[in-house]
Amino acid sequence: QVQLVESGGGSVQTGGSLRLSCTVSGYSFSNICMGWFRQAPGKEREGVARIYTLGGNTYYADSVKGRFTISQDNAKNTVYLQMNSLKPEDTAMYYCAAVPLICPALVPMSWRHWGQGTQVTVSS
Repeated sequence: QVQLVESGGGSVQTGGSLRLSCTVSGYSFSNICMGWFRQAPGKEREGVARIYTLGGNTYYADSVKGRFTISQDNAKNTVYLQMNSLKPEDTAMYYCAAVPLICPALVPMSWRHWGQGTQVTVSS
């Protein structure tokens, strides 16, 4: 059973940075697609970025391209989301998700395993 544990959320001012972490257990980290999603109050969950650990290919939503970076640390079974130049509209609960063996689009229903979420709040 894949288990995901996120950490690193918090509160920052506009323009600040945060780094989220997601540690994977219960499955081989070498061949799994990892994604970050977010959900603001009253809004649908949306995909932010994904990385396929076999090869390291990445994809970003237009809203975060150039500001967020997703990366992996194979030794720690961990995926990171470095968030720079944060804006108030980035405020949301951020979730880590995973799908073994394939890398689907950043559509929540296509992702199988989810973490508990970590809150990110950006104040103006």
